[in-house]
Amino acid sequence: MKTHGWELDYTGPSWQGCEVEAERNSSRFDTTHWSVVLRAGGDDALAATAALDRLCNTYWYPLYAHVRRRGYGPDDGADLTQEFFAMLLRRHSFTQVAREKGRFRTFLLTSLDYFLHDQRARAHAAKRGGGAAVVALDAMDAEQRYALEPRTEETPDKAFDRRWAAALLEQAFSRLNKEQAESGKGPMFARLQPLLGRPVESGEYEVLAVELGVPANTIAKTVQRLRQRARELLFEEAKHTVATQADADRELRELFG
Repeated sequence: MKTHGWELDYTGPSWQGCEVEAERNSSRFDTTHWSVVLRAGGDDALAATAALDRLCNTYWYPLYAHVRRRGYGPDDGADLTQEFFAMLLRRHSFTQVAREKGRFRTFLLTSLDYFLHDQRARAHAAKRGGGAAVVALDAMDAEQRYALEPRTEETPDKAFDRRWAAALLEQAFSRLNKEQAESGKGPMFARLQPLLGRPVESGEYEVLAVELGVPANTIAKTVQRLRQRARELLFEEAKHTVATQADADRELRELFG
């Protein structure tokens, strides 16, 4: 799947080894993992709620766009998305998720569809959500993004999966960009970033070598390393949204395979 200009292959040899690196780094993100939510109970409830809140802040846009695709206007779309997140946090709905069916993506979409069905059956006299912002949903930005999306014949569920894949990529490349900037390689990364999502044309490395004052073979190795790191980060991001490491591999193959 090609999303937001990035096309990564998860079935080739370059995908191998990502699980090892991701496992080595995963402890840094325990508080954002969906697995924390699935383990909720007793004293873990607060940690689970915090993890759910952070996940919702990261992946709210696919939900907003899904509501819009269901026929709601911009204002209702923003209100309903906020109220949906409020309902999840208020009711601790995550405690009812079966671990074997515990993908965050599936949980959210199924829950949202039930929520919208329930909303249609009710008359709303008061403003949805009580005016309290549950997640950092920028309704203006969301609508601008939605307006720029191409109109396709895909089903709302397929569109949701595409946007979910885009959100995963955005998170992974945001982290990669930050890593490169912190290591003092920001300018080089900015120049090489467009090469990560497409085949490199013949002679392109040589042109960049002259421009950057770096040997062409060094640039080629750097691009290869950055692509590998992008895959590792994408795997880590996917791990945040599923119950197990094996689930993360299946999730990415389903979204990008």
